[in-house]
Amino acid sequence: MTQNFGMSAARSDVLSDVLTLIRLRGDLVYTARLAAPWGLRFQAGPSHFHFVESGRIWVTPEGQPPTRVEAGGLVLLPLGKGHVISDAPDSPVEEIDVAAAQRFDRDTLVLCHGDATSDDGAEAASQLVNGFFSFEGSQLPAIMAALPPLIHIPRGDAGAPGWLAAISHFLVGEARTPDPGSSLMISRLIDLLVIRTLRSWAASEATRMGWLGGLGEERIGRALSAMHADPFHRWTVQSLAQVATMSRSIFAERFTAAVGEPPLRYLSRWRLTIAADMLRSGKMKVTQAAYHSGYASDAAFSRAFKAHFGHAPSEWKSQ
Repeated sequence: MTQNFGMSAARSDVLSDVLTLIRLRGDLVYTARLAAPWGLRFQAGPSHFHFVESGRIWVTPEGQPPTRVEAGGLVLLPLGKGHVISDAPDSPVEEIDVAAAQRFDRDTLVLCHGDATSDDGAEAASQLVNGFFSFEGSQLPAIMAALPPLIHIPRGDAGAPGWLAAISHFLVGEARTPDPGSSLMISRLIDLLVIRTLRSWAASEATRMGWLGGLGEERIGRALSAMHADPFHRWTVQSLAQVATMSRSIFAERFTAAVGEPPLRYLSRWRLTIAADMLRSGKMKVTQAAYHSGYASDAAFSRAFKAHFGHAPSEWKSQ
């Protein structure tokens, strides 16, 4: 029992490390009561989430097929590439900025569309809790590439998952009755919602790749955790295989299948990711970053950095 608990905590730390670098920040939460027919388009920009309290919605990310979300379900759109939500795939669509300017009550943070109730007094066709969030860290393509355009957490047999119902309840409460500190509370609650959603998705999605792919396999997760705990250690495939309690050849094969690249290539990319963040923040000079990342010279480090991020380290620092 103790061993399982420790393994769970270690594997979760990989997710914590990644989210620390991309610096998740919750921005805004609002509710919506929408009577059919309706459709709202969100342009590329911030990331979003939509929790369906009642009714159902269709969510269509840019260039992707629509996904139906029932009451008690949540969709997370982490890449911020633009999307549409609607009561049906073929409903008329208007821009969210236009709709918000016309019908957004900033005192209660409620966006209403049409009659909030039907003729017999029933609730609106769709009632939602929505929010914006952003990633404030460096542009880290290896991290973001592991995330899909849409993450769907469906309702269970008993309705919304308990954690989701609880977080959305507190979010709406803080938005509707703002007190001192509400802005910070809302930001932290959105952070918690996004992190919990990513963790649930990572635990259940069988086809994920990249750093998320290794979290689903216990022994590969040990190696990932070791890399993240001490990224600048002189790791070899053999030493990582020992951490995973596997033979060198089987470890290399299983790691590549789960993560999508060989272990030392993943380690190199992760070191570059950390170096990029430290260069951007001014905590490390290029020569130091090259040394810690395992490169024999600044020139070799700069070539690898530019190939990965599209900019030389000096350009990255000035952006």
